[in-house]
Amino acid sequence: MAAARRVPTTSRGLRRGFCSAAEEVERDQMEYDIVIVGGGPAGLAAAIRAKQVAEQSGAEVTVCLVEKGAEIGAHVLSGNIFEPTALNELFPDWQERGAPLDTPVTDDAVYWLPTAKHAVKVPSVFHPPQMHQDGNYVISLGMLCRWLAEQAEELGVDVFPGFAADEPLFNSEGEMIGIQLSDMGIAKDGAQKDSFAPGMQLLGKQTILSEGCRGSLSEAIMTKYNLRDGKCPQVYGLGVKEVWEVKPENHKDGLVVHTVGWPMDQFTYGGAFIYHMKGNLVHIGLITGLDYANPYISPYREFQKYKTHPRVKAMLEGGTCISYGARCINEGGFQAIPKLTFPGGMMAGCSAGFLNMPKIKGSHTAMKTGMLAGEAAVEALLASGEDTAVLEVAEYQQKVESSWVWEELQVARNVKPSFKSGLFGGLAYTFTSLRICNGKEPWTLSWNKRDTEYTKPAANYEPIEYPKPDGVITFDILDNLIRSGVNHEHDQPAHLKVKPEQSSTPLEVSLATYAGPEGRFCPAKVYEYVPDETKGDGGMRLQINAQNCVHCKCCSIKTPQEFINWTVPEGGGGPQYAAM
Repeated sequence: MAAARRVPTTSRGLRRGFCSAAEEVERDQMEYDIVIVGGGPAGLAAAIRAKQVAEQSGAEVTVCLVEKGAEIGAHVLSGNIFEPTALNELFPDWQERGAPLDTPVTDDAVYWLPTAKHAVKVPSVFHPPQMHQDGNYVISLGMLCRWLAEQAEELGVDVFPGFAADEPLFNSEGEMIGIQLSDMGIAKDGAQKDSFAPGMQLLGKQTILSEGCRGSLSEAIMTKYNLRDGKCPQVYGLGVKEVWEVKPENHKDGLVVHTVGWPMDQFTYGGAFIYHMKGNLVHIGLITGLDYANPYISPYREFQKYKTHPRVKAMLEGGTCISYGARCINEGGFQAIPKLTFPGGMMAGCSAGFLNMPKIKGSHTAMKTGMLAGEAAVEALLASGEDTAVLEVAEYQQKVESSWVWEELQVARNVKPSFKSGLFGGLAYTFTSLRICNGKEPWTLSWNKRDTEYTKPAANYEPIEYPKPDGVITFDILDNLIRSGVNHEHDQPAHLKVKPEQSSTPLEVSLATYAGPEGRFCPAKVYEYVPDETKGDGGMRLQINAQNCVHCKCCSIKTPQEFINWTVPEGGGGPQYAAM
């Protein structure tokens, strides 16, 4: 356990408006060699690898990991077909250790759905090599993360779930020296409740950011240090997912199915997955690229509509939906990876965007980059000896660029941008690139627009009339939201805020021009435009139901002009995914 002390510091809660600039709050501090933010596969792999390298060197290195979910895995959502490449490197004996990889893939298929009634199986000869699932497993990533946390704690890592990293800490030279956890016990009006507890400061010689897609600290750090200079903007997809327990006759252990086509139109990027896990469990979901143009699209309702396809509905009939959730994923790939290091820290996993789109996998690359980050951090600390200067560990970037992760993403770099030509153009290009050229074509496609900039005015489209949920196969958002286990302390400042400089954007731009798309793309019904009772002119206002938030991060990406600032709520809030 690292040494702890208590020091009075000027409150850093000013971003939330909790106190005056002159007010001092007494905060505990704990010092570690390495501080890791995020309890997903990248952060846990970083912690484990750091301890392994230190142990091999006969050195003592202190490592802590903080996770905003109430427990490790509570906020983890993925498909998930797991490729064990990185796990094999981290723990060659993972089977003996009891890692929860219990359902090997036994069969995989790809279907094109041309209409709401038909399905055409795509011959395997046309599948990109990256989509073959030999040697992979159908898993719950949350369960794997819980297991990884147990391994980390056995190695001596201090794992702290239920604590949200609120903001980075810097020294007078602007170098990162750790993080501050969110204050607890703040009322909606900013007053301190009887339960008030100031957030602790965790100081680290190196801070590894592994928050997952669109991490709030990671975004702030990329901006501060200009880490995205010369890179394409990151682009995203929104994954909406359910877990069903189906009838045994409708289930096949290890079956993996992907579909393209309906309900998407030809120019809306996306696809669906159906993964059969042991215990008659089916993981089913739809990923919608957030560069879609029509503001009337609702990714959640597109997913509900997808389940009405005869092929899908027949599988689900007689079954029970037991869990629901949503999460954004990075789709930018190679061209959107930022510079990975900065003074005092580094980024790993989906914080930096290491997801292989044609594989539709990011857990193995997250683990590998996390391992390289932990390894590089310890090696740099041991090499520095007694030198207390803040380090920028350039060796980490070099390690990543020399790894199989970099090669994977280079090969796949042109897949996602090729779909700007439409579904069939993208499929044809992907086949040519991956099956014939092996990803070695002498050009790299690029883009310069953020997802929000692809949304077109509502005047260009007719509203979409989605079928009414039947409550059996398809569900209303609020009914389904119960299955996410989402919970936030109601008497706390909203963690979703309209940026002060964009206070007029919701009404004057989003509602006026785009018909308020956040009311449709949010998979938790957080955003609603309701009558403004303070005005007598029939005007509207944006209502933010922050307590519904499942932390998907979509609002920070797709609102017009990105007018929402996504900050962390009190630690422990949010969804409580059991086995997503």
